Amino acid sequence: MSSLAPPLPTPAAPLAEPFPPEVRAVVFDVVHTLIEPWPSVASAYHQAGTRQGVELDLAVIQSRFRSAWRRQEELDAAHSPPFATSRAREADRWRQIVAEVFAGASATDRMFADLWDHFGRPDAWRPVPVGCGLVQAARRAGLPVVLASNFDERLLGLAAAVEPLTLAEHVFASSELGWRKPSAEFFRAVERRLGRKPHELLLVGDDPELDVAAARRAGWHARALG
Repeated sequence: MSSLAPPLPTPAAPLAEPFPPEVRAVVFDVVHTLIEPWPSVASAYHQAGTRQGVELDLAVIQSRFRSAWRRQEELDAAHSPPFATSRAREADRWRQIVAEVFAGASATDRMFADLWDHFGRPDAWRPVPVGCGLVQAARRAGLPVVLASNFDERLLGLAAAVEPLTLAEHVFASSELGWRKPSAEFFRAVERRLGRKPHELLLVGDDPELDVAAARRAGWHARALG
């Protein structure tokens, strides 16, 4: 972990229920499951804007970010085939989100580059205690820890530097798989790479639809964070 990153917290509570006996690997979502932005996304955007002479209220940034995020999800859902992605698409997603948050500003390309670099750095993230506890529970059970996230190639660098991501045996980013959750193809791609059947995999995630419901539709076990 970067020396500037917060220390790994000690999980407060053990897992209440054992893993299903047929599970052979525990697959974790990443953002807001194992790590979260620190400072917040809105704060990071505010700082990036300020460096370019653009001042926006944090509440405005939060509102615009949510709207821009939803719009990009809708675009992916309407794509043919739905939720197909690539490195280029993921970079374009974030470029469009930044442009929408800072609508009317003249330096959005510079802000995009600034934020892209920021969220690729280990010190921009901190561990989520509940997720850390579940990673440790999986390891105690002798189960491989796998990362599978709607992220881009920056995840590969973060996984080598940020706890608890460093404990993963396999790392799958949507930009590398070619699919985003909730597409069934995302889950099929992970299965192929792990050489496992759907019922042998358990997904842990924070999003009720993109993580839990999508995994169950794909035939996986799933557990909501917390």
